[in-house]
Amino acid sequence: MAVSGKGGVGKTLVAGALAWSFARKGIRTIAIDADSSPNLGLTLGLSPGQVESIIPLSEREDLIESRTRTDYPGVYRLHFTVDDLIEAHALSTPSGPFLLVMGTVRAPGAGCACPAHAVVRNLLRSLVVERNEAVVVDMEAGVEHLGRGTAERVDAMLVVTDANLKSLQAAGRILDLARAAGIPRVMLVGNRVQGADQEESIRAFGRQRGIPVAALIPFDPAVPAAEIGGRTPLADPGSPAVSAIAGLGEALLARTVPGSVGM
Repeated sequence: MAVSGKGGVGKTLVAGALAWSFARKGIRTIAIDADSSPNLGLTLGLSPGQVESIIPLSEREDLIESRTRTDYPGVYRLHFTVDDLIEAHALSTPSGPFLLVMGTVRAPGAGCACPAHAVVRNLLRSLVVERNEAVVVDMEAGVEHLGRGTAERVDAMLVVTDANLKSLQAAGRILDLARAAGIPRVMLVGNRVQGADQEESIRAFGRQRGIPVAALIPFDPAVPAAEIGGRTPLADPGSPAVSAIAGLGEALLARTVPGSVGM
């Protein structure tokens, strides 16, 4: 599952709560933070200090060099196995899922970012294509991930939006690119919904675009209160927002893996 949307619409909460909902069913779940401002670890219950101490995979220069180096200057290996990286670098979180922080691939002033891109791309491909587990990817805000092809092999993409016109416009651009990329299931998720007017606005947008609305998550003041206080909203499973996302997880499992049971 890839979770995308305009910055600030709550996609990280949706990604984190989905991963939590899968893990509590006994499914081995890996949550990937592929955002340029990674904070999925906070949602999954890690402390700010723990999150700050994580070195993203894209910034591990020794690891990148060991995987991509060849005997020819300026020539890199772009295809290699990564299963051992998953075992070595996936962190256990209090909420249940394992966490991988990909980080932003930053090109040095006069160098090439190709090796780091190759590590990130191979790792995502292994996770979403080859491994038998649930994977939830918190994508970078906007459309950059689709341009780089990092979400092209997921089973489903959830585009999170609120009723704000700017959010809906951004969602429309993401939806168009996701369809063009051939992602098999693209669905809209309305977040922070307050009242019938906002609900209808999101549903009308889905009808106009021919995209199903997979869930409408109600505005829950406990969510920003928890985040301001440095707590994970997942600590309160009775939260209306968290409960709605858990229900979305149930529906996604039924659609993607009929008859699925905990692994």
